[in-house]
Amino acid sequence: MTTAYIIILLATGIGVGFAGGLLGVGGAFIMTPVQYMIFTAMGIPTDVAIKLAFGTSLLVVLPLAASGAWRHSKKGAVWWKAAIVMGGCGLVCAFGGATLAAHLPGAGLKIAFGAIILLSAIRMLTARPPQIEPEPKDNPWLWAAWAIPIGFITGIIGIGGGILMVPVMVLALRFKMHNAIATSLAVMLFTSTGGAIGYIINGLGVSNLPTYSIGYVNLPSWALLAVTSVGMAQVGAITAHKLPARQLKYIFIAVMFYMGLMMLGVFDWLGWPI
Repeated sequence: MTTAYIIILLATGIGVGFAGGLLGVGGAFIMTPVQYMIFTAMGIPTDVAIKLAFGTSLLVVLPLAASGAWRHSKKGAVWWKAAIVMGGCGLVCAFGGATLAAHLPGAGLKIAFGAIILLSAIRMLTARPPQIEPEPKDNPWLWAAWAIPIGFITGIIGIGGGILMVPVMVLALRFKMHNAIATSLAVMLFTSTGGAIGYIINGLGVSNLPTYSIGYVNLPSWALLAVTSVGMAQVGAITAHKLPARQLKYIFIAVMFYMGLMMLGVFDWLGWPI
């Protein structure tokens, strides 16, 4: 890995960590395309490169989510009961999703996921706030029902799942925005673990992997992204509690629109290098 790649990954980790702590997401929308670009530039086949980017991103999410969840928990914003129920279901499903993804081409899955993200962003943008502030839904069966598909998608696409969990928690489960962001990070402790294990196991023995890879996880890339993202997750989490919920909501919607358009390949089609 060249010096330029090392600097790019360290800088990416800074952005990923801040976004994770601020918005309750894993930051794969930043990590995955950057790693994919680097791996393909290193001569790794595209099919292997995308799965390697997914698996490595999921393992980066684990310490990032732990850092952000710890900071939010100190503020009393994490609903641990919901996080454990959703996380337990999500862990198993993320492992299954990663196992399936290891045997499928990524192009079609990326397009489908981009469409889901855009629809979720539009729903959050157009949803009218209730006249009376509803109580969060305290129903473990409902939490589990939502966690199963989210965990499965997490494993397939190689993300922590916050980009889907936060809208679900806000719109369907009636969490307040700050609680949704905080609890999402706690859930990602589980989903990222299940997904990463799936990519590691199903990538063992695969040819054309770069040096120091364990299955579809590249350890040098993981270390460079993790070392800067963990500390910045603290900064992002502190910043989140200084911003009003309305402002956080619009920041999150903007991130979702960007990720959805990127996954659909719209920026590539337009020739925009973003």
